[in-house]
Amino acid sequence: MKKNLMWTGLLLAGSLLLTSCGFHLRGSLPLERYPAIFVDAKKHSELASLLSEQLESNAVKLLTKLDPKAPALMLQQDSLERRTLSLFPNGQVAEYELIYRVKYQVLLPGQDIQEFQFELTRDYQDDPNLALAKAKELDLLLQELRSQAASRIIRQLNRIN
Repeated sequence: MKKNLMWTGLLLAGSLLLTSCGFHLRGSLPLERYPAIFVDAKKHSELASLLSEQLESNAVKLLTKLDPKAPALMLQQDSLERRTLSLFPNGQVAEYELIYRVKYQVLLPGQDIQEFQFELTRDYQDDPNLALAKAKELDLLLQELRSQAASRIIRQLNRIN
């Protein structure tokens, strides 16, 4: 009985400490400052689609046209670069570094445009004997990079004053 009471007290104290310091679990973020936002990107941009999904899951309405009273997010560029890291003895590429670059702008009502850019990197081991499996793995890695980029943009939106 005493042990249970002690553990309950420690759990309660830990919860109070975490909430008082402003700790939040990652996942959906409260974007109360942005009830609606305009997202501008290239047609059929997979990053824009993921970003739109995440914004909608955070209860943000997506505007179909630019509104001077609402914030705007303009995806300028998202690109993938492959850099060779190592080679097999026969000269074929054994390992790549994938570099996913994102550049975007945020326009808040009454403020100047703010520019942001970042890079996400992953190592990718290639094997010419498993070309089909490696192509699928590359697709999955790229999808993961885009998802992380969308989450990072939303976290950045949450920090902008």
